Amino acid sequence: MNSNVLDQNRVRQVFFIILILLLGILLFFELSSFLPALLAAITLYILLHKWMFYLTEKKKWRKGWTALLLMLFSFVVILLPVGLLVNMLSSKVSYAVQHSDELVAALKKVVGNLETRFDVTIASDENINKLGNTITKSLPGILGATFNTLTTIFFMYFILYFMLVNGRYMENALYEHVPLTDYNVNRLGKEIHIMVMSNAIGIPLIAFAQGVVALAGYLIIGVKEPFFWFGVTCITAMLPVVGAAIAYVPLAIILFANDEPNKGIVMLIFGFGFIGTVDNVLRFTLLKKLGNVHPLTTVFGVIIGLSVFGFIGLIFGPLLISLFMLLLKIYSSEFITKQRDINKVMEN
Repeated sequence: MNSNVLDQNRVRQVFFIILILLLGILLFFELSSFLPALLAAITLYILLHKWMFYLTEKKKWRKGWTALLLMLFSFVVILLPVGLLVNMLSSKVSYAVQHSDELVAALKKVVGNLETRFDVTIASDENINKLGNTITKSLPGILGATFNTLTTIFFMYFILYFMLVNGRYMENALYEHVPLTDYNVNRLGKEIHIMVMSNAIGIPLIAFAQGVVALAGYLIIGVKEPFFWFGVTCITAMLPVVGAAIAYVPLAIILFANDEPNKGIVMLIFGFGFIGTVDNVLRFTLLKKLGNVHPLTTVFGVIIGLSVFGFIGLIFGPLLISLFMLLLKIYSSEFITKQRDINKVMEN
C-alpha cells in the first residue's frame, strides 16, 4: 500500500516537473527579446541595492522616490555617457565607411612597399579588398547593434523599479527557495556581486581610461576626427586580447600611407607604449581588486555576448560565462562532494 502511494507521488512529481519545464521553456522563448533588459536590470540592481537598503532602512526614505532617485543617478552616470558615445559614433557611420576605404588603400600601399623592398608576397589585392568589404558591411551593423533601443531601456528601468522597491522581499524569497545550503547561497551572492563589479564597472572604466589617454595622443599627433577615434578606442578597448590596437594600428597605417611616416611611428609608439600600458596597469590593479576575470572567459564571453545581445554583450557575455562556471563549482560543492561524504559514511 505504501509502495503504491510512493509510486503515485513519484509520478505526480515527475509530471509536475515536466509541466514546469515546458511552461518555463515556452515563457523563455516568448520573452527572450526582453532578456537584455532583464540582465541589465539585474546588473543595476546588484550595483544599487545596498544604497537602496541604506536609504530606506537607515534613513527611512520612501521606497518609491528612493528607487526613482537611484534610477536617475544610474541614467546620468552610466547610460547618458554611453548614449552620447553611441550617438557620436552612429552619426559618423559614413565617415567610418569612408575610413574603411582609406584603410584598404593604405594597406595596399604599405603591403606593396614591403613586397617591393623585400621581394616577398604578403597579401593579394583581392584578399585586401575582401577585408575592406567586410569592414564596410560590418561597421553599420556594429554601430546599429549598440544599446540604442528605447524599448530595452524602458523595460530595463521598469523591471529595476520593482526590483528595488521589493528588494528585501525578493532576496529573502530567493534565499529561502534556492535549493542550496546557506553557505553556497551566500557564496553565490558574494561571487555574483564580484563578477558584476568586475565586468560592469571594471572593464568599461579601463576602456574609458584608455580612450582618454588615446584622445590626448590623437590631439597631440594631429589626427583627423580625434573624437571619433576616441569613441572607437573606447569600444575596441573592451575587446579581449587585441583591444585598443584595433583603433590605433589602422590609424598608424593610414598615416603611413598618407606620407606621414613620422606621425605613424609616433602613433605606434604611443599606442603600444602608453595606451597599452594603461590597459596592463589597470588590469593588474583595479580589475584584480574588483574581481579577477580569466582572459579566456572574457574572450569567449565577448564572442557569445556580441552575437546574442549586441553591444551590451561586451559586458553580459563574460558575466554569463563566469556565472556558468560558478554554478558548476557550487553544484560540485553541493552535490558531488556531499555524495562522496555519504558514501564514505555508508562504507564505514
